[in-house]
Amino acid sequence: MKWTFAGVLELALTMDIHLSPAGPVTVEGVPLERLPRRDVPGGFRATAPGGGRLLVAGGPGARPEPVAGTVYDAVLLDLAAAPDHLGLLRRRGAVSAATDVRDLHGALRPAELERRLRLWRPAPDAPHRTLLLGGSRSGKSAEAELRLAAEPHVTYLATGPDGAGDAEWAARVAAHRARRPAWWDTVETADAAAVLASHRGTLLLDGVGTWLAAAMDRTRAWDDPDALAPCVDELVDAWRATAARVVAVTDEVGLSLVPGTRAGRLFRDALGTVNQRLAAHAEDAALVVAGRVLELA
Repeated sequence: MKWTFAGVLELALTMDIHLSPAGPVTVEGVPLERLPRRDVPGGFRATAPGGGRLLVAGGPGARPEPVAGTVYDAVLLDLAAAPDHLGLLRRRGAVSAATDVRDLHGALRPAELERRLRLWRPAPDAPHRTLLLGGSRSGKSAEAELRLAAEPHVTYLATGPDGAGDAEWAARVAAHRARRPAWWDTVETADAAAVLASHRGTLLLDGVGTWLAAAMDRTRAWDDPDALAPCVDELVDAWRATAARVVAVTDEVGLSLVPGTRAGRLFRDALGTVNQRLAAHAEDAALVVAGRVLELA
């Protein structure tokens, strides 16, 4: 097995693991391939000279299965191609806050890998609100999912329609579902305020734009824009008061041409206002452009 050095997710350094671009992976001075080991689906488990237990991915993209009831002292994973496997291991109790988590794949730019490693450390204390903005096909939803890939428990709040009767929209919905970890819970509702108010865990809200379109339909705000105000106030109040860790996805509407229709202008103006109000009460905000992320102060 040949790996390249790519980084380390520092949770707690429980044993001396050395990764080098030019040499073998060593654990407490012993090459990894010489440690006592037993194969598991997706990789192998090994024992360090000092007795520490390791779980190791068998190759790029591999997802090693943990042994039930075992908490590993270190896991060596492909955090570039399969970051959600860390979330699954945390969910199953195989990775704790004391586990040394290492990345063994060099597919990402070093700066991007380091950014992701920071995101995948144990979650900040809730409540914590992150607003991700981006244009169409900017990668904003993928960035939101990436930020929460290593979390053991995530609820995905889908605010848009399910695509019934619209093949193109249904294909978009199916692509989002296929990209998400299978063990995430999904809630499909336009009542985002109620979910924000009741949720206590980790929540991905995707997205504010589809929530707004539904709210404008429900309140007939296309004809009377003032009718939308109570819905927006309710959402912002729930966002401010939530006890959850939330990552919310929204469309950035301020960089395009002025819409050519009255409905388009109403929607643009309303969403721009909602975005500003949510950002004012977010601990983090970022703009996603062509899959690259710009953190907003």
